[in-house]
Amino acid sequence: MTELAPETRTRVAAQLRGQRIETASWAYGNSGTRFKVFPQEGVPRDPYEKLADAATVHRFTGVAPTVALHIPWDLVDDYTDLARHARDLGVALGTINTNVFQDNDYKLGSVTNPDPGIRRKAIGHLLECVDVMDRTGSRDLKLWFSDGTNYPGQDDVRTRQDRLAEALRETYDRLGPDQRMLLEYKLFEPAFYMTDVPDWGTAYAHCLTLGERAQVVIDTGHHAPGTNIEFIVAVLLRAGKLGGFDFNSRFYADDDLMVGAADPFQLFRIMHEIVLDDALTGKGIAFMLDQCHNLEPKIQAVIRSVLNVQEATAKALLVDHAALRAAQLEGDVLGANEVLMDAYDTDVRPLLRSVREDMGLDPDPIGAYKRSGYLEKVRAERVGGTQAGWGA
Repeated sequence: MTELAPETRTRVAAQLRGQRIETASWAYGNSGTRFKVFPQEGVPRDPYEKLADAATVHRFTGVAPTVALHIPWDLVDDYTDLARHARDLGVALGTINTNVFQDNDYKLGSVTNPDPGIRRKAIGHLLECVDVMDRTGSRDLKLWFSDGTNYPGQDDVRTRQDRLAEALRETYDRLGPDQRMLLEYKLFEPAFYMTDVPDWGTAYAHCLTLGERAQVVIDTGHHAPGTNIEFIVAVLLRAGKLGGFDFNSRFYADDDLMVGAADPFQLFRIMHEIVLDDALTGKGIAFMLDQCHNLEPKIQAVIRSVLNVQEATAKALLVDHAALRAAQLEGDVLGANEVLMDAYDTDVRPLLRSVREDMGLDPDPIGAYKRSGYLEKVRAERVGGTQAGWGA
């Protein structure tokens, strides 16, 4: 690694120590493809055990202090008790994710369904999730809708947008003053002709109408191949409407693979836009890992994903903004690109090891986790019962 100036090292290290990356409860459960879910030994059987795994990730990384929940996958009788349990483990409950895509009633859509009774049922679930937020102390409600159509003429496009707007407005109006709504978009699947929230522009238009506490969330896997995601990041930052990320990777469509696995340079470019806007820690953006670890050991994979985000962030923090701006103003195309590439090509792993040591952590989180014996412990303890997975 090129030797960094002391002031650069101090600045970068301070921002890396303050970085926060939320992990998702469902990442610790069993998951798979449409063909098969592969169980693993030691997988949590309930939300309390999911929190224990998430707390283990935070213990070895130091930057993952919150856990997103998915309702009803993380249904419990007492969310106040679950929040207390999280605090006892050294973490907190984070974003509440809704689920209006796994009920037979939602075959033709949830909040955009032609049947008003089914729309009412879906909206009721969204409002119930705000009730959960009140009990967990969560700030963010995340909405993703699988609603759409498979064939031209199946339903009226504009009418479905009206139904969506009505559902969003009722839910938004139920939020408390310190709560936000994050609207996620997805290009396709499971609706293959038209998805009701297919892109950032549709999500942005609805959020703009709703108010300042409605913001767009970007899932990095929910785009067409070749989409310039960092452009979307920059535009939403400029508009003050970027609420959060669901970090993952995809090679074809929505694969939900580990962040940085397919295109680590893209992740760097995204984090560069975040750093340029000074939005890493100060503007309320929720950085969350939304991944399914089908084959790889789950906790180890989540730790690896946290490290991937940290490495991309560290490289983005090393970009010489003054040199970059000077080259841009001079029209020096290759010079400007070289400034970015110099930062990206820097080996930041020694810097991150040093940062972890300063935080009182083992400089090798994955090695420390393996040596801890945690996996062997939960394999022995979590015998019997029903493992958590898709739908639980």
